[in-house]
Amino acid sequence: MEIWQAIVLGLVQGLTEFLPVSSSGHLTFVQSLMGIDLGGMDLLFDILLHVGTLVAVCAVFWRDIIDLFKKPFKTLLYLIVATIPAGVVGLSLSAFDAENAINDSPYIGILLAVFFTLTAILLLVTEIYAKRRAKEKELPLCWRTTVPMGLAQAVAAIFPGLSRSGSTICAGVLAGGRSEDLSKFSFLMSIPVILGSFAVSLVKGAMDGELSASFTAMGPNAGWCIALGFIVAAISGLFAIKVMIGAIKKANYKWFSLYLVLLAIACVVLYCTGVI
Repeated sequence: MEIWQAIVLGLVQGLTEFLPVSSSGHLTFVQSLMGIDLGGMDLLFDILLHVGTLVAVCAVFWRDIIDLFKKPFKTLLYLIVATIPAGVVGLSLSAFDAENAINDSPYIGILLAVFFTLTAILLLVTEIYAKRRAKEKELPLCWRTTVPMGLAQAVAAIFPGLSRSGSTICAGVLAGGRSEDLSKFSFLMSIPVILGSFAVSLVKGAMDGELSASFTAMGPNAGWCIALGFIVAAISGLFAIKVMIGAIKKANYKWFSLYLVLLAIACVVLYCTGVI
C-alpha cells in the first residue's frame, strides 16, 4: 500500500463513520474502485483506522462519557441495553466470517447499490417525518427511543452500505425522540461498538495468526501508512461529527440521501462495466 492510499482510506473512514452514508460500504467501494491492496496489513490497518475514529468521538463527547458513570446511571443503562443486539450480531458475523463473504461477493457492486439506496430512502422518510411532527411530541431519552436505536444498529452491522449512524438516528427520530438527545446517544453508541470490534478483531487476529501475519507483511512504508491513516481518520472524524450534529438539529438529511442515490447509480454502472 502506498502512503497516499493510506491517507485516502483514513479520510474515507473518518468522514463516513459518523455521517449517515456507511463507512463499511465506502471503504469496500473505494478499495474496489482504486484496486487498493493492503499487502497483508488488512487487519492491523483496519483496527488502527477504527481507533482513530474512536479518538474523535471521545474528544468531542468526553464530558458526556464521564457523565455516564454518575448517578443515577440511566443513560449508561440505556447504552448497555442498546449495545447488546449489535454485540450479538457482531460476534455472529465474526464467527461465520460473514463480512468477508459479503465483501468478496462477485455481485458486491449491486449489493452496495441496494443498501446505499435503502439508506437514502430511510434518511428521506425520516426528514419528512421529523419536519411534520409537532415539537411538543418529542420524547426525552427513554426505552421507547433507545431500544429501536439498538436494534437498528444491529441490522446495520450486517450489510455494507447500510449506515450505522444513519440507521440509529432514523430509528430514534421515527420513535419520537428529541433530536439533541438522539445525536449524543447515537455517537455514544459508536464507542462500545468500535471498542467491541477492536477487541474481537484483536483476539481473533491473534488466535488465527492474521495479526502476526500483518506485522510480517509490513513493508518499508507500513509505519507511515498506519500513522497517517490513524491521524487522518481521527481529524476527519472530528469534522464529520460536527457536520452530523448540525444536520440532526435541523433534520436535514436530503443531501445525504441524494448523494447515496448518485453513489448507488455509480455502483451499478461500474459493476456493469466491470470496474468493480
